Amino acid sequence: MGIFRPGRLRAVLSATAALILICTFYLYLTPPPVSTVPSTAFEVPLTERQTAFWKVLRSILDANPPNCPSPTLRAPVSAIHFNATTLDPRPDLILLGNNEIEAMEAAHANYLNALKTAKKLRPVHSPGTRGLVTTAGGSYLPVFLSSLRMLRRTGSTLPVEVYMKDASEYEKRICEDVLPDMGARCLILSDVVGKDVIQHYQLKVFAVLFSSFEEVVWMDADCFPLDKPEILLNHEPFTSTGLVTWPDFWASSVSPVYYNISQQSMPPMTERQSSETGIFLVSKKTHYYTMLLAAYYNYYGPSHYFRLLSQGAPGEGDKETFLQAATAVGGSFYAVSERVQALGHHKPDGLSGSAMAQSDPIGDYALTSQGKWRVQDPSVDQPPRVFFIHANYPKFNPAENVFGANWETAPTLRPDGTEGRAWTAPDDVLRRFGQDIEKAYWEEIKWVSCNSEIEFRTWEGKKGVCEKVESYWNTVFAEPHEDDPKFVEG
Repeated sequence: MGIFRPGRLRAVLSATAALILICTFYLYLTPPPVSTVPSTAFEVPLTERQTAFWKVLRSILDANPPNCPSPTLRAPVSAIHFNATTLDPRPDLILLGNNEIEAMEAAHANYLNALKTAKKLRPVHSPGTRGLVTTAGGSYLPVFLSSLRMLRRTGSTLPVEVYMKDASEYEKRICEDVLPDMGARCLILSDVVGKDVIQHYQLKVFAVLFSSFEEVVWMDADCFPLDKPEILLNHEPFTSTGLVTWPDFWASSVSPVYYNISQQSMPPMTERQSSETGIFLVSKKTHYYTMLLAAYYNYYGPSHYFRLLSQGAPGEGDKETFLQAATAVGGSFYAVSERVQALGHHKPDGLSGSAMAQSDPIGDYALTSQGKWRVQDPSVDQPPRVFFIHANYPKFNPAENVFGANWETAPTLRPDGTEGRAWTAPDDVLRRFGQDIEKAYWEEIKWVSCNSEIEFRTWEGKKGVCEKVESYWNTVFAEPHEDDPKFVEG
């Protein structure tokens, strides 16, 4: 038996106390895994981070203007559909002298250098977070709410941040009573950047930069998914690239002048389609400089870069700023190759389109990684499933005139004279849905229209919105009809 010594006991107790103290110190100073940390833990409030970030970024933006007159065009680019085998040269319609090009090139390089040397330009987002970001206000708010319902219908639990241009677009009842119950919150951009600093087509990149999320699913207010978008964040091609974009119908029309200014090699016209940025995925951890350069292209977009990046082509605006910014800073990206498909219904003069169907990037990547490019040869394999719908024209706001056959792309009349669906063609695209997505969409539109707790400012004085939607629903969707499209479950 050992001999008890009081001194040894004191030593043991002291050592134990010290160990407890060290462990406690370590416990409180070592952050838990990111997945267990609330988005605001260990950080200053979001608004303070946004304000500090914008103060530094705006000073860099303002210090590096293009320093030349706005580019002009000899003529706008025509609406030319993408051709993966074309030998046509890139359109070159910008009128800009050598001195102006050199001035823009110097400003572009100086801006990037200033970003990389700025010591106080700290990202706004909370590390390890992910969510969906959009902008909505005015007549877009009812459209967004239907899209949000479609998001939740998939089972998605992504938190949502809805950015509004200024306080005039903020609707207290919707933002404080309705959206929080659906995992969404409103934020006002002008509270950070000031009023009238950023306009409609410039909002997107700043909403993404100011968002609290590190990994962002961007969706326009009139877009919705057919499955949970977080699936895309967990798989290739996003996991290796950090940026996924989708195509527009058109050929790229980025000016050769832009590639001189940004000091890049000019890609062939066959490399990819122009971008359609109603939807994109981005990691701000891996694409911080991409988004900051896209901010430059948008800040000086109306005066210079929108024209350089589109040359007057359809949809000229922010659509080309993201992918081009990535290439300019050497960032990796994945541009979905599967062609966007128009959804609509047949009319005597052809298909009347009212929405865009965008494909699953996971399925697209599975094909292209094997060297199967359906954009060049559709026979190489079956197309990926449809993942997103961009219901871009008309906007499905039931208080507006989206009913009847007078609209070019509105729901059509059936042969028996009754109202019909908007999306009845093409058959092969509809089959890729695997579900009756138009019926589901109108079910959510009906919920939004007939919920007594929901009052939109733009609906004030408009009578019978719910009744009109219910009448349309009962005519078109309540009972199966022989003209309804057929779907393959899956």
